[in-house]
Amino acid sequence: MYEKFYNFSEKPFNTTPDSRFFFASAKHLEALNSLQYAITERKGFVVVTGEIGAGKTTVCRTLLSKLGLNTKVALITNTHLNSKELITEILDEFEIEHNGGSKQKLLKQLNNFLITQLAADTNVVLIIDEAQNLTTKVLEEVRMLSNLETEKEKLIQIILLGQPQLKVKLENPKLEQLKQRIAVFYHISPLTRAETGEYICHRLNLVHSAGANIFTPEAINTIFEYSQGIPRLINLTADSALLLGYVDELKYIPEEIIKEVIRNRDINNKFDETEKKEQAQSFDIHIPDSI
Repeated sequence: MYEKFYNFSEKPFNTTPDSRFFFASAKHLEALNSLQYAITERKGFVVVTGEIGAGKTTVCRTLLSKLGLNTKVALITNTHLNSKELITEILDEFEIEHNGGSKQKLLKQLNNFLITQLAADTNVVLIIDEAQNLTTKVLEEVRMLSNLETEKEKLIQIILLGQPQLKVKLENPKLEQLKQRIAVFYHISPLTRAETGEYICHRLNLVHSAGANIFTPEAINTIFEYSQGIPRLINLTADSALLLGYVDELKYIPEEIIKEVIRNRDINNKFDETEKKEQAQSFDIHIPDSI
């Protein structure tokens, strides 16, 4: 709606994980390099954590765009699975034909596939997003997959992406063997105040041929204070601000517009929480005030 008004080729602050918009902050670049290193060197297990909206999925999509033709990837995004369902999902992602059967039979088919890929000098990567949702039992099953190896190297590289709860879950004594196998463990922190400004300019420059300094320094500062450097919140706030700016025919976004966006978001959030509680009460469900 506002693209033509601001001379944008497309919206600069979509929340979809588009690798073209990857912002190489120190943390995101280090996370990306760590993943590339672990895959290239066949290190086996990698865990990357970060808050909701911190950019884990964007790092993952950027990684996929950089992998060579000699790498096959299975990306699992549905993590509410039991052990057998997970193995089946992995076989489907790698396009391995199977007719069901026992978990042992499915694992044998996966192992045969991995041996074939190794003979063809193909690196096989399994990426599990939102891994904090996996049960302890299923995480242990993932650990067992790492047993598929030769004397010299891993047959499959496994990357777990998740929220900070994943790190807490991995502290479970039952997962000690899995924890010991993690070759790379990286946490993506939020952007700093300076990086938030650079991030906003980076995305604007990608959609504006001559570059664009649309947000005032005060507006950027307020975006940072509200978002605390979380890219998804930055995107949501900046996108709404551009829409309000378009409605008010403002070529530059001042701090007042950002504050209005924040007020509207807070009102909507409070309304959503009130509605949830009212619905819960109608079904005699108790929701703590802390939610």
